[in-house]
Amino acid sequence: MPDRKADTTIAHQVELTIGRLNSLSILPCVAAQLFPRLLQGQFSLSADIIESDLALTARILSLIGKHGVSKAGERFSLRQGLDRLPAGLVRDALLSVRVLHEPWHSDNRKQLMLHSLAVACCAKDIAEITLPQMDSQLAYCAGLLHDIGKFALEEAMPKSFVRIIEEAKSQSACSSNIEERHFGIEHTLLGKHLAQKWCLPDAIALAIWLHHSDTITIYQNMSEARLAAIVQLADSMARQSGIGQSGSFDSPVQIEPIANVLGIDGEQLKPIRQGLTKQVQQRAKILGLDMPNAMAKYADAAHAVAAQLARDNTKLSDENRRLQTVSGHFDFIAEFLLRINPAAGAIDMAENFATRWQKFYQTGMICLYLAPAANSKTLDAVVVQELGQSKTMILNAPEDSTPIPKTIATSFTILDAPDYLNWLFEQLDVDFDVSRTKLVPLLSNGRAIGAIAFELNWPVDMELFAEELRATTSIAGAILDMAVAGTGQERFAERFAQLISKPEVSQPRVTKDYLFSALAEMAAGAAHELNNPLSVISGRAQLLAETETDNERKRIIDQIEKNAGQIAQIIEDLMSFAEPPKPKPARTALKQILNEAMQLASQKTKVENINTQIEAAEPDGNVLVDSGQIVSALANIIVNAVESYEDRTGPVKITAAPADMSYHGLPARDTTTKPVPSEVEGMVVVQISDLGCGMDTETLQKAAQPFFSAKTAGRKRGMGLAYAARLIQLNGGSLDIASKPGGGTTVTILLPHA
Repeated sequence: MPDRKADTTIAHQVELTIGRLNSLSILPCVAAQLFPRLLQGQFSLSADIIESDLALTARILSLIGKHGVSKAGERFSLRQGLDRLPAGLVRDALLSVRVLHEPWHSDNRKQLMLHSLAVACCAKDIAEITLPQMDSQLAYCAGLLHDIGKFALEEAMPKSFVRIIEEAKSQSACSSNIEERHFGIEHTLLGKHLAQKWCLPDAIALAIWLHHSDTITIYQNMSEARLAAIVQLADSMARQSGIGQSGSFDSPVQIEPIANVLGIDGEQLKPIRQGLTKQVQQRAKILGLDMPNAMAKYADAAHAVAAQLARDNTKLSDENRRLQTVSGHFDFIAEFLLRINPAAGAIDMAENFATRWQKFYQTGMICLYLAPAANSKTLDAVVVQELGQSKTMILNAPEDSTPIPKTIATSFTILDAPDYLNWLFEQLDVDFDVSRTKLVPLLSNGRAIGAIAFELNWPVDMELFAEELRATTSIAGAILDMAVAGTGQERFAERFAQLISKPEVSQPRVTKDYLFSALAEMAAGAAHELNNPLSVISGRAQLLAETETDNERKRIIDQIEKNAGQIAQIIEDLMSFAEPPKPKPARTALKQILNEAMQLASQKTKVENINTQIEAAEPDGNVLVDSGQIVSALANIIVNAVESYEDRTGPVKITAAPADMSYHGLPARDTTTKPVPSEVEGMVVVQISDLGCGMDTETLQKAAQPFFSAKTAGRKRGMGLAYAARLIQLNGGSLDIASKPGGGTTVTILLPHA
């Protein structure tokens, strides 16, 4: 009698040995079929091979179980689970499966595989005719994997497994009995443990464990064993058909009792037997089980996979280095953008950028200079020395050349500085190593607004380095261009304010109209100059926001983008004021214009019935104007009148009369005794009056200036009266305002009579 303690020890050792397997191996012919398809990157092309090989099926089922890609309650599908798994995970899993190399090993494996394929196909067909209908795909996989314990023994202990098969054959016995005798454990229990370790479906693990048991009794008392009964029936039918070799040489279990308990009669099983050989042959062909020179073809396929993976790895390494470089540049640009002071001048921003440039690129000394203004003989520059110390300077522009070489005036490239910058080096009080100094432009909207000369301390791939610098210099160019434009417009506005505050007394109307046109020209110039740099800032801010993961920095970038949007709206207001459509004068009834203006004002104020009194000396009088523009202008004036009252319900009086009856707020008079002033001849006078809060002298002087508002800061941009005055002027008219605090306001408009 065998020593039970010894049997237990051996069984434990066998379990430990089998338990170390993470997957089963595949035959060289299978690898030769599989690898070329994996190179195409579409794993659906490999699904038929995976479904036909039990080692690959077990590997994918293990991934499906471990990653939970199957949904509860849905019908089982290996292909669906395969599609849901991450592509990289599937590829790595399939390529990591070991390939059997020993010829004798392969022969035994082929016979076992043919038997397993027969059981799988048979189990699927049986499941399709059982009532209630079983999941046929699950039954197929259970049949394919029912002997994984044998495959594991054959792989981990090949010599012992061969002796067991030989002994079973010589004794016409079941291999399970021989396994139990030698190892103290048999393949069904080993297979169950592997199925549990690999996270295979519970129903499959149960079928693997019980398919050599009394499944009739078990199924009658436990419905969960239905799949095990189907697999046992399929195993018996496959052995009777003589397809492959299972390793057992005893008589198969009787088919009829199992079929009866499953509710299947003999007639239903006949077509399954008849079609079984053909199904197995199709699966064997997919796997290439009859492939000649399988090892050589596998070697070729493995070489192709290795070569492709090497190429992919090189590409990934290059891409990783590129992404790391791009990430570093984004950090550099983000740091620069987040530290910008909107009130700083262009040269201050240039100093900030140059200092960060030196630190990021680890360069030597730097000189960043801005292109001189038109007709200027000087330019602003900043020098950063090797220890990060910086200073700003004013340099003389070269007399015999341009500060920005023509080669980089409109396109990016890296130049050798000594060929172009002698005029610069002569004026600096620091010594550049000119042999190592390079020059690059700061481009904005296709033109160089400045340049950077820097000492390059280390050898680089100039083509790659140029790509790196192109992005950072373009962003810096856009920022500095906007700063230069802003500084110029600010100085222009300061000078303009001086002029407008001291108009010529002798020519009040001519001077006022001239200054008004100048203001419009300035507004158009500011809008055009600011629009392009602003769009670059907004675009870069959006790009940074998409890649930024730090919440605080993302919030700051969002603030930049939001404020850029507000500036864009201001620019749009400027453009509307500076470049309105050219008027198209037409003879129009003044009454119609006043009615449409009242309707538009009602919409803007959201006051349904404005308290209005209209008095027209000639209700059918006509004016020669662009009616749409004048309606918009008068509506803005009426809106101001309505908003002069806290409750927006106060009266608004509108009068209209030819200039020979009334002008500039004066009552009708005898024109024979006092002639009408020449500037109002042929005009119609429209007056809009309110009894609201009124304006003091200082407010009155600025009321028609763009962006001036007496309301709380941030509520209005103050373009209403300015826009109205602009449209009236373009239509050959004029606008005057009379007001006093607490005494209301009267706006007098002159329009050409038709």
